[in-house]
Amino acid sequence: MKCISVYTDSFEQFSDMFEQVIEIDLQENDEREVEGVTVSDSGEVPSHYLERMAAKPEVVVMKDKEKGITILQHGKVFEILIPSEADSLEAPSV
Repeated sequence: MKCISVYTDSFEQFSDMFEQVIEIDLQENDEREVEGVTVSDSGEVPSHYLERMAAKPEVVVMKDKEKGITILQHGKVFEILIPSEADSLEAPSV
């Protein structure tokens, strides 16, 4: 899964910029500023990362079922997990 990190603790701000963030063509370890918020490509994360993070009580897990995207919110960061083609061939996770 591709992981895009959005460095804000404001759900409202994140929500307002979500569509714009997922449309940006970030390369691995690329960092940009969107609406005054730092957004970076954190590279690929293994599928067990989602399972491990979802088990933590301080992590909020949200899903965009239409796009197949999972969003993790913890501390002052939102992580957008976008499945790659290889992920869709594996067994479904959480």
